[in-house]
Amino acid sequence: MTTMTEASVREFKMPDVGEGLTEAEILKWYVQPGDTVTDGQVVCEVETAKAAVELPIPYDGVVRDLHFPEGTTVDVGTSIIAVDVGGGSAAPAPAAEQPAAGRPAAAQPAEEPKAAGSGRQPVLVGYGVATSSTRRRPRKGPEVPVQQASTALQTELNGHAPAASAAPAPAAPAAPAAPAGTERPLAKPPVRKLAKDLGVDLTTVVPTGPDGIITREDVHAAVAAAVPAVPEPSAPSAPAAAPASYDTTRETRVPVKGVRKATAAAMVGSAFTAPHVTEFVTVDVTRTMKLVEELKADKEFAGLRVNPLLLIAKALLVAIRRHPDVNASWDEAAQEIVVKHYVNLGIAAATPRGLIVPNIKDAHAKTLPQLAESLGELVATAREGKTSPAAMQGGTVTITNVGVFGVDTGTPILNPGESAILAVGAIKLQPWVHKGKVKPRQVTTLALSFDHRLVDGELGSKVLADVAAVLEQPKRLITWA
Repeated sequence: MTTMTEASVREFKMPDVGEGLTEAEILKWYVQPGDTVTDGQVVCEVETAKAAVELPIPYDGVVRDLHFPEGTTVDVGTSIIAVDVGGGSAAPAPAAEQPAAGRPAAAQPAEEPKAAGSGRQPVLVGYGVATSSTRRRPRKGPEVPVQQASTALQTELNGHAPAASAAPAPAAPAAPAAPAGTERPLAKPPVRKLAKDLGVDLTTVVPTGPDGIITREDVHAAVAAAVPAVPEPSAPSAPAAAPASYDTTRETRVPVKGVRKATAAAMVGSAFTAPHVTEFVTVDVTRTMKLVEELKADKEFAGLRVNPLLLIAKALLVAIRRHPDVNASWDEAAQEIVVKHYVNLGIAAATPRGLIVPNIKDAHAKTLPQLAESLGELVATAREGKTSPAAMQGGTVTITNVGVFGVDTGTPILNPGESAILAVGAIKLQPWVHKGKVKPRQVTTLALSFDHRLVDGELGSKVLADVAAVLEQPKRLITWA
């Protein structure tokens, strides 16, 4: 096997793609030993506890070795790929040799000086010192390719999902390097990932973006043009059989990793660390719903998405301004309550990778149109899977809108480090006593969970009551400002 100590070989280490993350899982390699790479070329996709990220290589050369196979969890600071930057053409080393010790021979990084007075190995500058060796987490059982994106698109185009194949399709081979003289299509990493997921060759896509950049819409248009029409199935002559999924297997095992693993750990830690209390209030929001319709027609909100969540968020911000002690965190080490004089408003969002909670920085300082713009950008970014790790850090209080699923209310669990979370239920037309008469009114139920170590019943009740009061009489957005 080719030695990795030659001066021309550069070792690319797993970077900290978030703030303080210690590991990441290699989801997919885009190159193989022997491939030519250029500075800035994406070589692999990794998933941290917060997001999936594509890693570009920082130099030109020829791939000599991939130190870890897909599905391996690697510590930050550990070399994952070796690149010959000297233009050598030595035969590449095997990518997945496993010696008896259980660690790939190629995974042994070049020896580096150890930190003085310790047995630990220095890693990337600014990332601290690695405290443990790389842990391997092999995938269990055969991997089933994920094709939800292309299936959903074909369903939208044809009116129904394509027929399931009898066996999973084999993984697509890594794309070969572009021939000499052929320009690499211009596209941002998220667009490249979308094209990869949908099986689109970017060299066949007609770009419409500025300077010839391929956009997400261009990729979708290419898929739409390639999807054949699917004929309508004939009516069955016999009663339909049970779903095929129940004919072949009785269980499906899904590895707990990435965003879902981080969410599970955070929720368990929060539930068994902070003593939760949840209070509820049912409120008539008819006037708020009327204001929503009026704002939609206001030129100040032209091009912005105006919905009840916008006014609910503003109502919570007003309540926090009136009761600032609720916007705090518990410092166990210092035995202090840290009151925040800013509000980073978290909005829980369901994504294909799991539940994430990005937050709007300094939401307290935004006008209503600015808050609407920030909410729209937050939701759109989350749906596209492009939420950055930084956007999910530093939240102080959160809103979770369970009403979009038709749920009346719930008992939300706090995000770690936050003191309160507001759950918003479905807004429904219900009989309500209004001005002494029973009338149909728009009604919803709010639930506020809070950390009872730093928010007592009186403070929590006042905050929830203020949110309800603003939603019942939205003119308080002005009188309480």
